Amino acid sequence: MDNKKLPEDVWGGDTYSWKSLEQPFSYGSKGQSTNKDDDYGGNGGGKIWLEVMDVLDARGTLLADGGDGGIKGGGGSGGSIYIKSKKMTGGGKISASGGNGFAGGGGGRVSVEIFSRHDDSVFLVHGGRSFGCPTNAGAAGTFYDAVPRRLVVNNHNLSTDTDTLLFEFPNHPLWTNVYIQDHARATVPLLWSRLQVRGQLSLSHGAILSFGLVHYALSEFELLAEELLMSDSVIKIYGSLRMSVKIHLMLNSKVLIDGDGDAIVATSLLDVSNLVVLKGSSVIQSNANLGVHGQGSLNLTGPGDLIEAQHLVLSLFYSINVGPGSVLRGPLQNAGVNHTKPRLFCGSADCPIELIYPPEDCNVNASLSFTLQVCRVEDVFVEGVLEGSVVHFHLVRTVTVKPTGSISASGLGCTGGLGSGVLLPNGLSSGAGHGGRGGDAYYNGSYISGGISYGDAGLPCELGSGSGNHSFSSSTAGGGIIVMGSLEHSLSRLSVYGSIQADGESFGKYSKEEDSRVLSNIGPGGGSGGTILLFVQSLALGDSSSISTIGGHGSPNGGGGGGGRIHFHWSGIPIGDEYLPITSVKGTINVGGGIGRGLGRDGENGTLSGKPCPKGLYGIFCQECPIGTYKNVSGSDRSLCVKCPSHELPHRALYIAIRGGVTDTPCPYKCISDRYHMPRCYTALEELIYTFGGPWLFGCLLFSLLILLALVLSVARIKFVSADELPGPVAARRGSPIDRSFPFLESLNEVLETSRTEESQTHVHRMYLLGNNTFSEPWHLPHSPPKAVTEIVYEDAFNRFVDEINDLASYQWWEGSVYGILCAFSYPLAWSWLQWRRKKKIQRLREFVRSEYDHACLRSCRSRALYEGLKVAATSDLMLAYVDFYLGGDEKRDDLPPHLHQRLPMSILFGGDGSYMAPFSLQSDNILTSIMSQSVPPTIWYRLVAGLNAQLRLVRRGHLRANFHPVISWLETHANPSLHAHGLRVYLARFQPSASGYNQFGLLVCTVENEPVMPSEGQNRSLLPEKHPCTPANRWRKAFDLVRVNEHVAMQKRLPGEILNDKNLQALKDQLTFCYPFYYIIRNTRPVGHQDVIGLVISILLLGDFSLVLLTLLQLYSISMLDVFFFLSILPLGILLPFPAGINALFSHGPTRSAVPARVYAMWNIISTINVVVAFICGFVHFHSQSSTKRHPNFQSWNFSMDDSGWWMLPTGLLLFKVAQAKLINYHVANLEIQDRTLYSNDPDVFWRS
Repeated sequence: MDNKKLPEDVWGGDTYSWKSLEQPFSYGSKGQSTNKDDDYGGNGGGKIWLEVMDVLDARGTLLADGGDGGIKGGGGSGGSIYIKSKKMTGGGKISASGGNGFAGGGGGRVSVEIFSRHDDSVFLVHGGRSFGCPTNAGAAGTFYDAVPRRLVVNNHNLSTDTDTLLFEFPNHPLWTNVYIQDHARATVPLLWSRLQVRGQLSLSHGAILSFGLVHYALSEFELLAEELLMSDSVIKIYGSLRMSVKIHLMLNSKVLIDGDGDAIVATSLLDVSNLVVLKGSSVIQSNANLGVHGQGSLNLTGPGDLIEAQHLVLSLFYSINVGPGSVLRGPLQNAGVNHTKPRLFCGSADCPIELIYPPEDCNVNASLSFTLQVCRVEDVFVEGVLEGSVVHFHLVRTVTVKPTGSISASGLGCTGGLGSGVLLPNGLSSGAGHGGRGGDAYYNGSYISGGISYGDAGLPCELGSGSGNHSFSSSTAGGGIIVMGSLEHSLSRLSVYGSIQADGESFGKYSKEEDSRVLSNIGPGGGSGGTILLFVQSLALGDSSSISTIGGHGSPNGGGGGGGRIHFHWSGIPIGDEYLPITSVKGTINVGGGIGRGLGRDGENGTLSGKPCPKGLYGIFCQECPIGTYKNVSGSDRSLCVKCPSHELPHRALYIAIRGGVTDTPCPYKCISDRYHMPRCYTALEELIYTFGGPWLFGCLLFSLLILLALVLSVARIKFVSADELPGPVAARRGSPIDRSFPFLESLNEVLETSRTEESQTHVHRMYLLGNNTFSEPWHLPHSPPKAVTEIVYEDAFNRFVDEINDLASYQWWEGSVYGILCAFSYPLAWSWLQWRRKKKIQRLREFVRSEYDHACLRSCRSRALYEGLKVAATSDLMLAYVDFYLGGDEKRDDLPPHLHQRLPMSILFGGDGSYMAPFSLQSDNILTSIMSQSVPPTIWYRLVAGLNAQLRLVRRGHLRANFHPVISWLETHANPSLHAHGLRVYLARFQPSASGYNQFGLLVCTVENEPVMPSEGQNRSLLPEKHPCTPANRWRKAFDLVRVNEHVAMQKRLPGEILNDKNLQALKDQLTFCYPFYYIIRNTRPVGHQDVIGLVISILLLGDFSLVLLTLLQLYSISMLDVFFFLSILPLGILLPFPAGINALFSHGPTRSAVPARVYAMWNIISTINVVVAFICGFVHFHSQSSTKRHPNFQSWNFSMDDSGWWMLPTGLLLFKVAQAKLINYHVANLEIQDRTLYSNDPDVFWRS
């Protein structure tokens, strides 16, 4: 035995009968003997030729096996079996196997041509067992199934190193399938041969198929099939392979190509049109050049799967998926030096043109600098490792590196190079340089300079340099090159969640023996980082991802390698409105220098650069220039983003980002809030102000406009109401008093008094209703009839009449509810509602007494028949009502109606309640005037009433104690001296106090003879002042004082009320309400005259008020609509209604009719101050809610804006206008109601003379 030869170099007998394997008819050959003298070899198998016309039922065995040779002879080879039949049944055994022996015999040949058969039959063509070498049985024979044209080489799981030779291909017609199974070895030994089948080429269960001869790798082989299926099998090619299949599936299999024998056959091409799948640590390896092409998918599914070659090109696939643990590599690891090993351009300073402008054809070209190229592939997914010295992705759409994936050229660059470090004889060297200089090494107290930097940062394409002596193992290599895309064809998207690396190699600890000493920790510096050149359109770096070209670490005291270069050459950067961010960077990009260990120095950092960005964009990743800057030139430097001119930015504006960045001035901006309006970021109010020239000019224009409009308004008002204000005789309406302050003709007064006298001849008594006619205290009559009418009424019927009147005078609950609701929201509306319901109530009472009540309480038959004798009336303010009793004419009583002196003491109640809307007043109607005219001339009575009302209108509720003093004094100085001559005297009195505390005030009329006496000191009330000016001074009357006192005490018990004087006024309680503060603003005052001037000023203030309201609305609108809502709704519409109310008051006809609208106007005006307070609160809250950090530094405090410190100006001006209007309205109302200013004269003579 020759143990020095390979199994492939030694085999037994030659193969024969290849051409006749479809119809074999050859004998097997005899085995050889181990002894030349003796023949121990087994005989060859025989031949069987069996043709059956119909059915072959094979239940036994058909044998043409070779004979056994024992342990001293070789086994005989199998014979031949040919079977032809239409149908075959049975489960028999058909065998042409080799015989067993010291060396097993080869298998024979079996061929069947059966159109219908079951697979139950067993066909055996395996080699015989080898007793001398159990692992090298005889080679398998061939089994040919003629109908499907299928060739099977099956060694029945007997391991062998001997091949079954497959000679001439293709056969005609082409075989459909070729199966090599169960440890069979097949070889195609002929040079420049082809294996071609129409269907599958299947290798399984330890099968091996080889092309060529081991020592003669000089030819090219072709393999053509539809499918190449490999499972636990190997294909060996000695030379080059041209494979063309549609599907290539590998499971724990290998394709090994040995192509370094001849440069002519150094390139192998695997063309798989549909699908390539490597699984279960499958390998495709070539020690030369390899191209894998396809149109479908290339999948390396898991750990151990590998495709590698010295030059590897993967092209034309739709997608390439490198699974976890899988590897694509070029060049080979630890490959020896041969003619196919890549020759890197380490000593050249010129950039290879193919890195920038690669060829379009994607052919395998060993002359190019690429060691691994992915060409014309749509999508590449890397979950394993893709590594090479020069890695290039050309015409690839997307590359995705998953978290477990890596594209690496680390340590695969030059071992020398342009930037290699300085090498000392002892093996210590400095770091290599590339993008940055290499780190200095340290030796014997001095530093050794590191390698130089080289290349162009704008478009780098250089390999990293190494350090140390590359002839020995004590050297480090630089990083390689990774290029994605090209200048003309860039990647659409690069997504990195793992790593892309072209790092320099670091020095590892090693030792070597020299001169019997162990030298350690002396070695080279770190290799410099390589180049990563990315021609991409968009980039995504996920969390924990990295792109790096860092330098390698040096040996102790050796320098670190310099960093490499990374360049992003963006393509098709969208600009303007089409701009979208082209990068999403969450990982790291590192071009740092390597660490110099010990005293060695670190390498310098490499370069990170990008293509010059278009206008508006800057930086490596062409981001938009920062807000507030613009860029109008191309470039990537941050300094090219120039700060926008500050004078072009309004003080309430902020610069904004726009898509694509700002390319020129003016820079875009927006107002800091939506309430400001472009382009100057003014509020709505400021836009109005600055439209008319600014605050001062606008104020002047507004003031001038107000004056002009006020003049027009005053002229229109004078022309509209002048006819009603001309002095002249006015006919008195029934029930209306005549103001004697006007110059009436005496004859006209006599005519009017004559008619009143006739009416008063039947009047008996006036009975006042209690209460002030409100929802809480409506009118009501007492049930006991007055003594003055007990003779003319039936008491029971009168009580029923009182019940009906009281029932009608009461209000429904809902009326009070509406009033309460209106009071909460708008008091003027509540007052109008109250007056309307009061008017309806008095109308209902009048209608009831006039037409519905049957007057059954009256004794007079005539009164009951004619529905006369009772009348209900009320004062003009609708707060005081009374019932007048009249005679029917059939009473036949001489003492009725009573004379004035018989009615005394007589009470006359005031209307009103002392409020601003209803001041106290004495309203003298026809009946009262006629009755008083019995003793007092009407002219004196009218003048007294006018003077008293002038004094009463100054009395304010809540200040009764102070305001009634002037009234009492006026009665004593002006009224009583004139009435004394007519035998009468009047007193201020309080009548009919209610349970709620409401008091009615009025006059108590007495005769001089029966005037009340002042009560003794200590009593709770006084009937007369201590000193009475009308007391007789004659001494002879003093004798009768005691008698008179007794008489007056008796009369005092008959008085209907309490006489008020200086002492008991202090007992009055002034009730304060929530409106009490407003009494100091709106109040009844004395007239001041100058009515036209006051009307003009009110017109100006009214228009100014309305203008300020509109400006305030604009101001609040600039804050928010919610503030506008609050301003208008608290109180509802209270801020808007003063203007129409004021216009109505100014254009009302006549003094009397104008007074009430003027009071309503005053009430709306004062109520609207609540809305002004709301505006203050809104402004204050908004201004102080803005923190100093949020407030823009360009704000100016003098602007009319709620955001500035001048927010209070408009509300303050509006409030001042409200107060000024209130004061002027007071004077206006006084001028309307009191046109004779002598009514307030302190001189009684002047008062009565007028």
